Amino acid sequence: MIRKTTYAAARTVAPVIESHFVQHQAEARQAGELHLAPAPSVKIVEALIDTAFWASLRKEEGQSPRISLAYLPPEQAGNPLLFAQRLPLTSHNLTKLAPGVERAGIHIGVWEEQGGLYMWGTTRELQSFCFVLDVSEPGLLVVKHRRARGFGKFANVAVLKGDVIKIIDENSSSLPDCPAVVTSLLGFTAAAAWNDSVNVLVQLAVSMRAHGRGGSLLVVPSGTQQWQESILQPLPYAVSPAFSALTQLMQQQKENRTQSLWQGALRREIDGLAGLTAIDGATIITDQHELLAFGAKIIRSDGNELVEQIVVTEPVIGNEPIIVHPTQNGGTRHLSAAQFVHDQRDALALVASQDGRFTIFSWSPCEMMVHAHRVDSLLL
Repeated sequence: MIRKTTYAAARTVAPVIESHFVQHQAEARQAGELHLAPAPSVKIVEALIDTAFWASLRKEEGQSPRISLAYLPPEQAGNPLLFAQRLPLTSHNLTKLAPGVERAGIHIGVWEEQGGLYMWGTTRELQSFCFVLDVSEPGLLVVKHRRARGFGKFANVAVLKGDVIKIIDENSSSLPDCPAVVTSLLGFTAAAAWNDSVNVLVQLAVSMRAHGRGGSLLVVPSGTQQWQESILQPLPYAVSPAFSALTQLMQQQKENRTQSLWQGALRREIDGLAGLTAIDGATIITDQHELLAFGAKIIRSDGNELVEQIVVTEPVIGNEPIIVHPTQNGGTRHLSAAQFVHDQRDALALVASQDGRFTIFSWSPCEMMVHAHRVDSLLL
């Protein structure tokens, strides 16, 4: 039987999560999506979060568990690895399994029978809008789902860290100044959630955050050299001609994007490019994903003022925009990125901190200042 929930945040967030999956699966059916995972009930959500939370605080051979749970029956999973004897869903069993399933893309399958939850095996293939619960670190849980027919980063629904709950605000994508990369990360109602297109910047942001060294990525318009006014010359690591492997991959026919060879090639190119952002200085690419330089030092353009204030938002329910001095939003890397976007207003700057914080800087025509989008909760 499903035991009583003892993690208070699970009871608080479960009704919101249930409503999210019911709503979006209904919309997916109306849009013609046929292969949908079942939506979990409030009690199921509570039990999954409660068990995963207590498992996250345990250790196996000195290591904290990193687990991904997927709620679906084994017959709906693609090429599943099935246990001969199913296991009750308990924090003890999760902790014991964790060392063997901590690699990215492996999900422990969970299903309900006769009022109890059990683990039936593992899978790498999930149906659209499948409820997924990731244990990222002790006390940190992320509820997410696979995008409808999508490839790449799952769409996050909620982030729980101890008694702190962050519900992703779906309406953030409708703001007039919301960059396409943030809209794609939200992934609920944007077009990116309903087709096979891949937002390369989303994948780059995930990979930048994953290497843990911090870094800056500047995205500038193709066919212009104006961005060089904001970069110290000469460039120590200029690339000539521009490296266009990502561009060439994205120009391939869309039907190729479902093939594992294409997806593997994309991951390798993205990880290679994201790795360059760990080098001191900024990495610069065009909006067509061509690599122009790395290790670049940002300077203030001649004749432009120092950036004195920025507006900071986070796409979670209850967040209110605040206007601060750039130094209140981060260190030197954040300040230089804000200055670059202030001077080059048709550019974007993606900044990863060593502590996992991630900010996307863009120019806001509505506010007439730099807008810093805090997107940590979307990248977990």
